[in-house]
Amino acid sequence: MAHGDITHIDIPVSDMARASGFYSRLFGWNIAELPGFEGYPMWQAPNGISGGGLAPRDEGFSQPRSYVEVDSIDETIAAAKDAGGTVLMEKQPITDTSAWAVIADLDGNHIGLYEGTVG
Repeated sequence: MAHGDITHIDIPVSDMARASGFYSRLFGWNIAELPGFEGYPMWQAPNGISGGGLAPRDEGFSQPRSYVEVDSIDETIAAAKDAGGTVLMEKQPITDTSAWAVIADLDGNHIGLYEGTVG
């Protein structure tokens, strides 16, 4: 994937098993917990490209969130702030080679940022 590509979509759910069954039956998604990501089942669409995760729903995460791959989270956060956006979650590691953060655009939409490679 390249800078600007949507790389992942998280869907907030209140019951992982129920949601996994729903999305698997509805869209044919393959849903599984990967080693190191227990409690966060990942889904992959039949095309083998689109995917994301089923994440615990909470007060601050109640709508699906798309993640955009960026070359540098730090540079993207700085550019977002310069353009009037806000940072909702600072850069956090996922693995030794990847990280994520969350910003809000001018209308308050939450956009996830992803940098690196999983693995």
